[in-house]
Amino acid sequence: MLSLIVLVIGAYLIGSIPFGVIVGRMRGFDPRAVGSGNIGMTNVARAGGASAAIITFVGDVLKGAIPVLLARAAEFPADAVAWVAMGAFLGSICSVFLRFHGGKGISAALGIWLVLAPLAVLIAVIAFALVFAIFRIISPASLTAALAMPPAVVALAEPRAYVLLAIVITALVILRFRSNIARLIRGEEPKFRVRGKSNGAAA
Repeated sequence: MLSLIVLVIGAYLIGSIPFGVIVGRMRGFDPRAVGSGNIGMTNVARAGGASAAIITFVGDVLKGAIPVLLARAAEFPADAVAWVAMGAFLGSICSVFLRFHGGKGISAALGIWLVLAPLAVLIAVIAFALVFAIFRIISPASLTAALAMPPAVVALAEPRAYVLLAIVITALVILRFRSNIARLIRGEEPKFRVRGKSNGAAA
């Protein structure tokens, strides 16, 4: 039990690493002060270009994947692995290093599911690609991918703990995207552009 608690706390701290802020400062900007103010890949791309976005994306994916890989390597049962994954995800959206603020959690969730259920990720990525190809807006594509995860995990007969994890993560993602949803309803959500001048707020 103690080892699990330590791993969950460690997962939260790893998930809390704000790669978008770190990369932004290395490139001379703070993503929280530009564009949407979000620290994720999309806003970093607008402010810092493709290379900054790629570094942020890889870091955010790894901070979701690494704790889960460690839990798997320690041969924890599915219930325990799900708690570790939840710790990493909560860190990504509620970082202790950013006074409990954070990103939308999409990239960290991707890292988690690449370890736990890669086939479900493939389904979600296809859903993301289709929606993005139609609208060229990140937020509805991300939301569609998140919504696709619970049924995909169920369809692949993953452990019940993973199904519950998928439901909770999807619910939290929707909450994190509530401002984007409001802008989508008003028709104000901007299309994705690298190094764009728009002040709009996407994922």
